Amino acid sequence: MRRIPKPGARVRGSATGRPVMALLDLLGRRWALRVIWELRDGRRLNFRELLAASGTSPSVLNTRLAELRESGIIDHDDARGYGLTEPGGDLLSRLMPLHDWAERWAKR
Repeated sequence: MRRIPKPGARVRGSATGRPVMALLDLLGRRWALRVIWELRDGRRLNFRELLAASGTSPSVLNTRLAELRESGIIDHDDARGYGLTEPGGDLLSRLMPLHDWAERWAKR
């Protein structure tokens, strides 16, 4: 398993591990953004629901969930499933302007 990107450590694209580069490395991994997207609006989904929603393989999803949990972006509760943490919700709110820009771009 690859190392989980952390600020201050060497990450893909950055020898210095600047926080933004660590975040981009984490979010650039296959299906990471999809997991975050599926948990938007306070949704909490179990593994099977995320698997169905994302269309990825169980092993890749399991890896992404572990990375996002260790990074503090999502959490897991056995009774309620996976959900965004407060920092994860803050991250999503900061990604939404990019989503809005992409929607306008697609209409051009």
